[in-house]
Amino acid sequence: MAHTYSSLSLLSLALSFSFAAHSQSIVGGFMAGKGHGSVVISGTTEQYHNVFLVPEKVDGVPIFNEIRINSLNLYATYGITDKIDVIVTLPYIRSEGQANIRAFTTGNYTNSREGLQDITGALKFKSYSKELGNSILDVMGVVGVSTPASNYQSNTGLEYIIAIGNRATKVAASGLLHLKTVSGVFVTGQAGYSLRSGRVPNAFISEGKVGYAGPKTYIDAYVSVQKSNGGTDVIQPGFDGFFPATRVDYVRIGASAFRPIAKGLGLTLGVSRYVAGRNLGQSTGFSAGIAYNI
Repeated sequence: MAHTYSSLSLLSLALSFSFAAHSQSIVGGFMAGKGHGSVVISGTTEQYHNVFLVPEKVDGVPIFNEIRINSLNLYATYGITDKIDVIVTLPYIRSEGQANIRAFTTGNYTNSREGLQDITGALKFKSYSKELGNSILDVMGVVGVSTPASNYQSNTGLEYIIAIGNRATKVAASGLLHLKTVSGVFVTGQAGYSLRSGRVPNAFISEGKVGYAGPKTYIDAYVSVQKSNGGTDVIQPGFDGFFPATRVDYVRIGASAFRPIAKGLGLTLGVSRYVAGRNLGQSTGFSAGIAYNI
């Protein structure tokens, strides 16, 4: 049954990087296979003006009222063996705030920041596989490291609401279960923990995904969850203006799709939205990209 998925299944990995903030896992349930892989270049745009704060959601971002984030994302995966994949991601992000001109002239703020964000490398390995009737259950493990790829800033002050990242080095490990059926329908679940440097809180991370990988079409729908272990709340006791130290929780839902357009080439599309959270914007994002299979 493995050959049923060979043309499209590894694109599930590429679609996992449709959104720049890594709110969706960069690791999917399909293995690329020895000597095979994908390279994806995608663009993402998202914006928000509602913010999940404590104790309630508010309308309007402090200082900026509304924030728009655009990014260009590079994703690559390669099968070292049939049971080990390596994954690399790198986004270039521009974050821009929309506000009254007086906020900039009186507060000496800048309304945009941009640059390379964090480069991420991960290893995925399949440790166990079992046939369940006409389906196959795979058990996998993932370890990854992420670190800033440029000298972007994330300092103390309300103007750093539009920082493009938190300048933390992150080490994450997770376990993954992937059930694929002969019809092409699949279900994937994963959960793990992310250690972050500096004052950025560590976090529990999880994701559930259901989809279809067929001869000419790949689609999925997912829900991603993060629960921070500690941290402060924006404009609450203990908050000193350093946003990376805040407790960022979220629930984000989304969907992705892939369609081949020529041999080895295909188009990717994605949409996502935060539906619950803590200390972050209620953004809606859209992405599109081109993928190349080897």
